[in-house]
Amino acid sequence: MFILRNYFPLLIMFFVAAGFAVSQIGLSSLIGQRKRTRTKLMPYECGKDPVGSARERFSVKFYLIAMIFILFDIEVIFLIPWAVVFKGMAFGEEYGGAFRNVIFFEMLIFIVLLLVGYVYVLKKGTFDWGERARLEAEAEARVLRRNEAREQGRLRSRAA
Repeated sequence: MFILRNYFPLLIMFFVAAGFAVSQIGLSSLIGQRKRTRTKLMPYECGKDPVGSARERFSVKFYLIAMIFILFDIEVIFLIPWAVVFKGMAFGEEYGGAFRNVIFFEMLIFIVLLLVGYVYVLKKGTFDWGERARLEAEAEARVLRRNEAREQGRLRSRAA
């Protein structure tokens, strides 16, 4: 049976979330700084500065960041249904709690493996977005531009 008042807390949550979003955008535009610098006006896309042609190759680091984001996103999505199933199987009457330890240790192994992967990625410096990483990215962009200019020069000389 559908009862509208059961959905009232959900409606309140949506109104609070929308109100928070609108208020933050409004406050930002009212009291935020308005210095228009070249860096602030430069387009920014997915951790890659827009230097050079749109047809250039991306660094492998860009794809590593994307895969790491997906990996940890899937982990969070996987933990919520697991918690619901764990609660039902560990404390439910139908199974008598027989699978409680098995389910818990399986998830513990999963989390430890993800933690090992996270530490590995951290040690490799994938999350390093400091000045050194920016300088490396700019140097890589210069090399790609030079290679692209050489390739265009070769194509022009062949056409002539």
